[in-house]
Amino acid sequence: MRRKPVVRAGLSALLVLGALSGAGGAFSTASAASAASAASAASAASAASGAAPAASAAARAATGAAAAKPAALVRALGRDLGLTADQARERLGQEAAAMRLEPTAKRAAGASYGGSWFDTDSGKLVVGVTSAERAASVRATGATTRIVKHSADALDAAKARLDAKARKQAAPAGVSGWSTDPRTGAVVVRVRQGSEGDAAVRAFLREAKRSASVPVTVEKAPAQAPTTFAAGTVGGDPYYTGNVRCSIGFSVQGGFVTAGHCGQSGGSVSGWDGSYIGNFQGASFPGNDYAYVSVGSGWWTVPVVLGWGTVPDQLVRGSAEAPVGASICRSGSTTHWHCGTVLAKNETVNYSQGAVYEMTKTSVCAEGGDSGGSFISGDQAQGVTSGGWGNCSSGGETWYQPVNEILSVYGLRLHTA
Repeated sequence: MRRKPVVRAGLSALLVLGALSGAGGAFSTASAASAASAASAASAASAASGAAPAASAAARAATGAAAAKPAALVRALGRDLGLTADQARERLGQEAAAMRLEPTAKRAAGASYGGSWFDTDSGKLVVGVTSAERAASVRATGATTRIVKHSADALDAAKARLDAKARKQAAPAGVSGWSTDPRTGAVVVRVRQGSEGDAAVRAFLREAKRSASVPVTVEKAPAQAPTTFAAGTVGGDPYYTGNVRCSIGFSVQGGFVTAGHCGQSGGSVSGWDGSYIGNFQGASFPGNDYAYVSVGSGWWTVPVVLGWGTVPDQLVRGSAEAPVGASICRSGSTTHWHCGTVLAKNETVNYSQGAVYEMTKTSVCAEGGDSGGSFISGDQAQGVTSGGWGNCSSGGETWYQPVNEILSVYGLRLHTA
């Protein structure tokens, strides 16, 4: 069954067929603003604390910008995070300010940088530092500080040793994954419920604690194993490769990025209508979960993430990284638009096909066919959907592959408005 023209006008995150029948209007890469206007028109036709003064000013400006956010976006965030409209608008502004501040605060911390996160109670960026002297410099940027025992480099090194072990010998199936947690200054290993007594799991935990120079803590994970979110072919969805349906991630110059488990290098990709889009120019899974697809044959790219009628289609303006604790939303071809928060970064996910490293975990739900789809915070691209557990009826958690790593690996440039 083919997708109706109203959906066709904003095709998942970024691609539009060269000649849109029925909907009228075409997107152009020459002007992001006119691309967004064309999408809206086509859809309508088809449907008949201690911060420095400068930092405080930036925060006020960001809050003002958030107030201008479309009401539908505010409602969607409120629905998934349990916020009122005013709370959602305020939080969007605070998070935008935190994203802009984080690189400056990290440079001020230097080697004592212990990670950062967004504190929802204060609405501020918190930066962990191992040195009281450096703390003053960080606070001067407008961030809040917390003295921590271990630097981010030390946490990452401890986690890297676990990753190296998993590359040599697969982690037990009872281990869901592991990540660093700057808020507790530890490496957290997640063990699936019911697997706590498994001999292989106990041996893995013993070795993890023995070899680590930082604390290693254990967290209970759902009994359901994490899985990727590809799906069998269903007519009318964003793209197909073989008998797999996945979702488009973000436009790049010359193509789009998506999940690596969706296809193989050289594989042909077709659009919602079965017409040829292009080919996988590169794909990596497991170990990573990213891919790059070239675009041609009458298709071109636009810097848009589809809102699926829940929110207006969202323009992409950059890829500044959202901190742990920040809100984040996902667009996918099966469950459409859902929001949650960033739970952890630099997490290793132990899929049945093999471990995938340096992923970001969220509280956003997803289902089969959402793989490869967009994760976005405000107007900043974050990553492409990889996998998770649960569903959008009862809830769950989802991991994404950070987009900046994909751009770096393939030498790509994000298409932005």
